[in-house]
Amino acid sequence: MQKNVLGLRTISLIAFGFGLLTIKEGGAVLFGSDAARMSAGNYVPFVLWFNFVTGFAYVVAGAGLWLQRRWAVWLAIAIAAATLCTFALLGGHVLLGGAYELRTVIAMSARTLVWTAIAAIGWRLTSTNTSAKATQ
Repeated sequence: MQKNVLGLRTISLIAFGFGLLTIKEGGAVLFGSDAARMSAGNYVPFVLWFNFVTGFAYVVAGAGLWLQRRWAVWLAIAIAAATLCTFALLGGHVLLGGAYELRTVIAMSARTLVWTAIAAIGWRLTSTNTSAKATQ
């Protein structure tokens, strides 16, 4: 069971840190100077807003995972699913000839993979904890 707590703590720190960085970077483009927006290039506004807003959900999920709350796993699953949907919408935007940056595609790929992994690991570790507690 100690191994599960360590695993949950690890993914919680990843989620929390990822959330803080997402809020900082998204906020800099959304609310920062013209230079910040210019350096972002052809960013896709709905993707930027989605990432900024979900950054707060990342922080909440990270805190919940640290506290070993089952709802945090469900939140991570929702984040992974919403990220995948937004990534698909980005794909549609690109296919329709919309302007975008390659780094946005790379970032959305990474976000999808990271949140799918966090959700899967969280599910496995909290399911194991629940099973262990039920047998005690």
